[in-house]
Amino acid sequence: MHIAIAGNIGSGKTTLAGLLSKHYGWEAHYEDVDTNPYLNNFYGDMKRWSFNLQVYFLNSRFRQVVEIRKKEKTVIQDRTIYEDACIFAPNLHEMGLMESRDYNNYASLFELMISFIRPPDLLIYLKASVGTLVSQIQKRGRDYENSIRLDYLKKLNERYENWINTYDQGKLLIIDVDNIKFSERQSDLGEVIRKIDAEIHGLF
Repeated sequence: MHIAIAGNIGSGKTTLAGLLSKHYGWEAHYEDVDTNPYLNNFYGDMKRWSFNLQVYFLNSRFRQVVEIRKKEKTVIQDRTIYEDACIFAPNLHEMGLMESRDYNNYASLFELMISFIRPPDLLIYLKASVGTLVSQIQKRGRDYENSIRLDYLKKLNERYENWINTYDQGKLLIIDVDNIKFSERQSDLGEVIRKIDAEIHGLF
């Protein structure tokens, strides 16, 4: 199976992927942030580096999905290919941080890529308020994230909500991160696991 976790910056995707990987024995595929050659540049000058960053993520995520589908085991993925194209790229374009010709080129590439892949068997969406996102971003202390603007996070959150409200690619589980603190409380993690078990058993 292919299980994927979606959510805004700081929603807890990587943390949950690690916890679920440990609990179920699933193989975890994480977002490529530590070796991403564009992230630091992007947060310093979004307009200059937005297209480069988005193409890098699109390429990385596409390769991940191709590899996941080759495996005969359950894999949990930190962020999906859909988030890049449905949320981040159009948001940058709308904010004037990606030129129309670059955005159209990117969108065409995405449409071609998804024609070759299947969506995840289960999508877990981590829903969080901007306040929660900011708090969790500050806790992890990545230098390049210090310059993330509140209006940027807010716009991303709005796009996430719109995307999730129309998501019809497969099974969907929504976790309210404002109230379910799976990284802090074992009982909350247990609640998440129970919800996932219920969804997974319905897949067979």
